[in-house]
Amino acid sequence: MTRYGMTIDVDRCTGCGACMVACAVENNIPPAHEGATDRTGLTWIRVFKVGQAFVPMLCQQCGEETPCVSVCPQKAVDIDPATGIVGQMPERCLGCRYCMAACPYHARYFNWHDPAWPPGMEKTLNPDVAPRMRGVVEKCNFCHGRWHAAKQQAVAEGRDPAHVEYTPACVEACPTKAIRFGDLATLPKPPGSVRLLESLGTEPKIYYRSSKVDLRAGKEPSRG
Repeated sequence: MTRYGMTIDVDRCTGCGACMVACAVENNIPPAHEGATDRTGLTWIRVFKVGQAFVPMLCQQCGEETPCVSVCPQKAVDIDPATGIVGQMPERCLGCRYCMAACPYHARYFNWHDPAWPPGMEKTLNPDVAPRMRGVVEKCNFCHGRWHAAKQQAVAEGRDPAHVEYTPACVEACPTKAIRFGDLATLPKPPGSVRLLESLGTEPKIYYRSSKVDLRAGKEPSRG
């Protein structure tokens, strides 16, 4: 079975934020509401500065032991058996935020406001992705709309829709190619790659590599 994942070369990341902008445009994430803070804003991918490095952080797409899945009373979070992608169903979400408390990566965001765009900007919305309502939790889903489009194209061309290749918006937008995406069975992982908080047994599907920062400790490596 396909298991989609990413590798992120932190040494290549310049902190330009192109991935964040591309993600927002692709997934119909509205502009920040007036007065929004780090805690009340929406962003499915965030670039943090750690020492001299920039670290893109998004949902780590945990494996079978996924904390957010086990705590959701509404079954609004599930793992797609065909792709391994951890999905979020806003139609089922009641906004209890148990999943946010359970996520060790702080990669989930509560939608405090109804989505709104400046006049005219609504014409630029992606028709393949439904905007979410106020009162639900959101997170990265590896651009599920693009995956569905790739499946439909495969069917139209007579190819096997169970094994399709596509590119998430953040990967496409990165000018330094710091982010790579694909089936983990064939996606090359740079030597020295690590998974964040791997000791928790969450089996994340995103691998990071850096010579600038000790990603396990979240700090610059010792130079002594």
